[in-house]
Order: sequence, then C-alpha cells, then structure tokens
Amino acid sequence: MAPAHEARMPLLEHLRELRKRVLRSAIAVVIGFGVGWYFYNPIITTLAKPVCDLKAAQQSGSVSCGALYISGVLGPLDLQIKVSLLTGVIISAPFWLYQLWAFIAPALHRKEKRTSVLFVAAATPFFAMGATLGYFILPVAIKALFGFTPDSISNLVRFDDYLDFVLRLILLVGLAFELPIFLLTFNLIGFLRGKTILKPWRGWVFGIFLVVAAFSPTADPLSMIALSAPLILLYFLAGIIAIQVDKRRDKRNSADEVGSMAIESPTTIRE
Repeated sequence: MAPAHEARMPLLEHLRELRKRVLRSAIAVVIGFGVGWYFYNPIITTLAKPVCDLKAAQQSGSVSCGALYISGVLGPLDLQIKVSLLTGVIISAPFWLYQLWAFIAPALHRKEKRTSVLFVAAATPFFAMGATLGYFILPVAIKALFGFTPDSISNLVRFDDYLDFVLRLILLVGLAFELPIFLLTFNLIGFLRGKTILKPWRGWVFGIFLVVAAFSPTADPLSMIALSAPLILLYFLAGIIAIQVDKRRDKRNSADEVGSMAIESPTTIRE
C-alpha cells in the first residue's frame, strides 16, 4: 500500500471522489438505458423465448403469446422503462465496476495502479460469460418452476414480472463471475495472499451456495448447481493462481534482500 502521506485523504475529498464515481456510473447507466429503450423489442423477443416465441406471435398478428400477459393502463410503459433500466445496468456493468475499483485505487502505489488495466481487461469478458451463463440456464429454471403448477390449472405470468426475473438472474450471475477478478486483483496489489484465499475454502463454498440460494430468482436444485459449480471452480482457480503469484513475489523479494545484504555487509579494513 502507499505511504501514509500519499494514501491519506480528507473525508471531504473522499466524498467528492465518491460523488464523481457515482455520477460517471449514473451517466453510463443512462446511456445504457437509451440503448435498452431503442432495442426494446428485440430484447423482449429474445428474453421471452423460454416461454413463448414472441417474435412469431408479433409477425402472425396474434393477440396472445403463451402464458404471458400485460395488465393495466401504465403496464406497457412500466415494462419498457423497467426493461430499459435493467438493460442499462447490465451493459454498463463493466464501466461502473471499474469506477468502484477506481475509487479504491488512489490508495495504491503507481505500480499497483497498473493492475487496474488488468481489472478492466478481465472484468468485461468475465461479466459477459456470467451473463451468458445466466441466459442459457434460464430455460432450465423456467421449466423447473413451471413444473410446480398443479394439473388442470393455467399459469398466467405477468410479462413485467417475468422479464424482471430474467434480467435480475442475468445481472446476478454476471456480477458473481467478477469474484475471481476481485480476488486476483487484491492478490496482485499484496492485499490478499493465495493461502488466505484458499484456507477457508469450506466457508467460501458454503457462502457461494448460500448467496446463490438467497439472491437467485429461482431456488430449484438444477439452477443452483448450474450457478454454483462454475463459481466454485473459478474461486479455486483464482486461489491457485494467487499462490503461484505469491511464490514468484516471495522469490523476487528474497533475491532483493540477499542482494541488499551483500551490498551493505561491512568489510574488514587491514592497515
């Protein structure tokens, strides 16, 4: 970490920095909101596929699409605003995640700040992988949840509730895939060692299952396993990589200490 005189920042300056980061994140979400608003119809037709083929229903002029429906005068407008907002949060996630990291970065050395480049480069594809996984396990989750419907009873689903469920699932899995990025970044700046990451592995595994069960929109076993398994794998992979980084860092530090001792060791002067 940086020396005290470099890392120390008045409270007011912290608040100004936080305001700047929040404002930039909000602007990114608003831009994403505009993108979601413009591509609203392609987004909802894609997300509705596990329940019904909305695109085919629109092209055929059908007045209904499976079990989905919208109610209320403001229902269609509320739906478009909600979908656009969650879309904006999702597509701008790499940017506001970087703003979160940048809020921490002023307390780091210049060399440690270089890890911000790694963070940005890795955060985006990992978030995309998580969001893609969330989308692909969606049909499994929908089928499992619909399976609890009793026989001879129709299950009508509000379209806004369904899309809220889908987008939250995608956002949750995308954010969960940022876990190894944060762990490795903290390891690279010397804040966490690999052994510290892996030592409480039982607690981490239990915590991953607990978080997935608590925040996942669906609680069926298949979806929980599909979400938890890659997160646990990424956690162990991050810990193993962190241990290798620690070994190289310790070896380099030992070599520097030996060289320093050799230079500073006193020599005998004979007259």
